[in-house]
Amino acid sequence: MTTMIGYLRVSTTEQASSGLGLDAQRDAIQRYASAHGWDIIWYEDAGISAKSLDRPQLQAALDRLDVSPKKRDVGGLIVAKLDRLSRSVADFARVLELARARGWALVAIDLGVDTSTPTGELVANVMMSVAQWERRVIGERTSAAMQAAKRQGRHMGRVSVLPPATGDRLLALRRTHTLAATAAALNAEGHTTATGLPWTVNGVAKAQRRLVAHQQQAAALAA
Repeated sequence: MTTMIGYLRVSTTEQASSGLGLDAQRDAIQRYASAHGWDIIWYEDAGISAKSLDRPQLQAALDRLDVSPKKRDVGGLIVAKLDRLSRSVADFARVLELARARGWALVAIDLGVDTSTPTGELVANVMMSVAQWERRVIGERTSAAMQAAKRQGRHMGRVSVLPPATGDRLLALRRTHTLAATAAALNAEGHTTATGLPWTVNGVAKAQRRLVAHQQQAAALAA
């Protein structure tokens, strides 16, 4: 019987507010594993964001997988949702390459990614190809918009030096959270302001206005 690593992760805020907590993730993984006849060994990072792969239990799991197939005692890593593993396309690509290089399976139940099967590996490859295409198209559109603005004598300055992941997370949180709750969530997940400081209500409000204005301006110019 194949033994897989079941990886669980939530941030402090998600534990309190999300419907997909540790127990729900564990249940989803266990049901999938049972259907495939797999045993599960659990690794859990609680209260840690997915801003990078630098998480104690995830690194321990990857270290366990980073050996030759003959010496390895597990067949791969499984998560209930891809964002439990990573919210970064680049980080996901790194893990996928590690899996390919060492010959272990990577499974993300929510997206149908299961590199232990030909179909699941195809889905993973398509996801990476689409993500790469999307980044290139966005880059080309943004460049064209900037050039158009320059020709028209308009200036499109930087919104801020916020990492894209932080800006995206801020806007996503604001759809369902108050300013105060958004600030608390960003701080709990390890996101900082452009100057490296903790988030405040005023900081969230200002950043949101800049991000939205920049999106609207870029969309208008690229249309």
